[in-house]
Amino acid sequence: MMALYLITIAFIFSLALGGILIDRIYRRFAARNPQLGPFRDPGKCGCCSAGSGCDSTCSSEPALSAMKHH
Repeated sequence: MMALYLITIAFIFSLALGGILIDRIYRRFAARNPQLGPFRDPGKCGCCSAGSGCDSTCSSEPALSAMKHH
């Protein structure tokens, strides 16, 4: 039972480290390739065609109506 507990802790820890590693690789790639677009700021709530996060120019209403048509 203790072995399963330790394996579970190691697995969750490795998932967290893997997520951090992927984020760092993505940031480095985005910094080296600015022509591919801006790095998405994790502090923003999302993105839209206007290129803004939660600004008044980018409402979630048009996105919802566009999703209903597809």
